[in-house]
Amino acid sequence: MIKIREIKASFRSNPGSELFFGKPILSKKKPEQTHDDFEQATWREKVHVDERGHLYWPPFALKNALEEAGKFLSMKIPGEGKKTYTDRFRKGVLVVDRIYLQLHDGTQCTMDDIVPRQLFVPSDGKRGSGKRVVRTFPALEKWQGVATLHVIDEKISDEVLQKHLECVGQFVGFGSMRVGNGGINGIFSVTM
Repeated sequence: MIKIREIKASFRSNPGSELFFGKPILSKKKPEQTHDDFEQATWREKVHVDERGHLYWPPFALKNALEEAGKFLSMKIPGEGKKTYTDRFRKGVLVVDRIYLQLHDGTQCTMDDIVPRQLFVPSDGKRGSGKRVVRTFPALEKWQGVATLHVIDEKISDEVLQKHLECVGQFVGFGSMRVGNGGINGIFSVTM
């Protein structure tokens, strides 16, 4: 029988490291709208918010970040030659619940806590591409949250998980303009 370990990980943003939301916008631009009008009308759609108005981070963001940390660290699995933990995180860890975001004082985050940030960025979202436009990113200045990880793979020890979560916090990050994509945002400290 497989033993599933349920582990809680607490995240807390580092000073000056905002969380930029970038959920895809589903609204369509109307023919009479300018780019700026459309951006101003829809930037709030980029935030992950539930039916109660509470902000959250999607579970797949953490799952994908752990896989990215596995590639970054390339820690070898003892007794398995050159195999790393990347595939083990893909198949052996589940994150199924939303990560609800709070301010550093423990207050649940809502849209009232979001600050719009206008940045001059590539129009296609690809670094180094030609045309640039002004986009508005919803930002959360100070944030924290707790994630529940379901670890199925016995080879992923608490120590290995901790190292990979720390890597996510320092070198991968969460959100748009995150450190793992060459930005400066979305970095955090983690405790288990």
